Amino acid sequence: MTVSPTAAHATLRGMRWWDIEPVLVLERAAFPDDPWRAETFWAELARPETRSYVVAVDAVGLVVGYGGLMGAGSEADITTLAVDAGWRGRGVGTALLRRLVGIAARRGAGQVMLEVRADNPVAQRLYRAHGFTRIAVRRAYYQPGGVDAHVMRLRPIPGEASGWAPVGWVRGSPEVHGTAATCPE
Repeated sequence: MTVSPTAAHATLRGMRWWDIEPVLVLERAAFPDDPWRAETFWAELARPETRSYVVAVDAVGLVVGYGGLMGAGSEADITTLAVDAGWRGRGVGTALLRRLVGIAARRGAGQVMLEVRADNPVAQRLYRAHGFTRIAVRRAYYQPGGVDAHVMRLRPIPGEASGWAPVGWVRGSPEVHGTAATCPE
């Protein structure tokens, strides 16, 4: 189901339990062959010491994108990132990605890893545009269908001085939970 955009921007905030149902709608649309179940999101949200999940919401509060990060210490992994089809190309994916990388940096990670489907060139372009490089291929990683995964890495994590600081992220600001930032158009 595609959510019709109701405003020129979206707002980022920490994902909460009440976001799980609308996130599942986007999850099934973005990953129809292997969507996460509600229980997976519940389990992820229950581990805030090592997990961070962010949603992008439109002006009326509808979830139009989400992303997740796992990690503490020197390495972090982007576990998921998806944007509603009606909101793609409007900066929401970039804002989510930058927020997640910013959280990883604040938690002390020196690199961020992720897997992306080999048959998803749009996502690959997003990650490459933000400094991720492909370092490996995992054959037949995504099931069913046996689609390869490209393993990508961002290292080192760019700092604020590089001009890459995540959208809405300010040095010393609280963790993403409860904060908001406007996504660029």
